This record gives sequence, structure tokens and C-alpha cells, in this order.
Amino acid sequence: MEILRTLEERLLDPAVRQDRAQVDALLDDEFREFGKSGRAFDKAEILDLLQQEAELRYTLALEDFAAATLAEGIVLVTYCSVWTDLESGEVVRARRSSIWILRADGWKMRFHQGTPIP
Repeated sequence: MEILRTLEERLLDPAVRQDRAQVDALLDDEFREFGKSGRAFDKAEILDLLQQEAELRYTLALEDFAAATLAEGIVLVTYCSVWTDLESGEVVRARRSSIWILRADGWKMRFHQGTPIP
């Protein structure tokens, strides 16, 4: 499911993260996230939080990407995110999982979870 990898990468792209309309189009209306902080978020909260992100001085990348079909039009995606601070060089990794649902207007992320890797 190369398209889902591309969509995940778009959600990590600083330019997309700052564009509320682009993020809104990628998230299902009933989207939920369990963040690496342990907090739970809905779609409106994520859209608001991303608008508050400071100027992004880091890169985000995906490693070990995998996709598994759960049912027709429903796919579980798993990968490791690698966050690198461009100023300090600090690297933070997290295991991530997302559930994507194929809607009439395309793939939408329905659920996402991030778990820090110590």
C-alpha cells in the first residue's frame, strides 16, 4: 500500500502540518489519536494543535513501514517515526500505528497511536 505510506509521509511534512485544510482532508471526521504523550485527541484538537506548532526545526522520517488489510477498505499501518532536531541533532523514535479507511473521497486516517521508544 504505497499510497498509504505517501499519505503518512504527508502528515509528517512540516508544510502539510501547517496547512489546516490539507490535514483536515486526510483525517476522518471521527478521527482519534493516542499520542506518544499518553493524551487522547480528536480531529478538532489535532487540527488546533498543529496550527500552534512553532516554526518546525526538525525532520520526521518513517522506518520499518508495514501495512495489513483488516477488512475491505480498512488497513492497519505500522512504522517507526524518527524525529531529528535540526539544531541539537537530538533523535527521538516512536512506534506508530494508524488505521486508514477508504471513503468515497479517498483514504482517511481514522485512528493513530504513537508510543515512545526509550
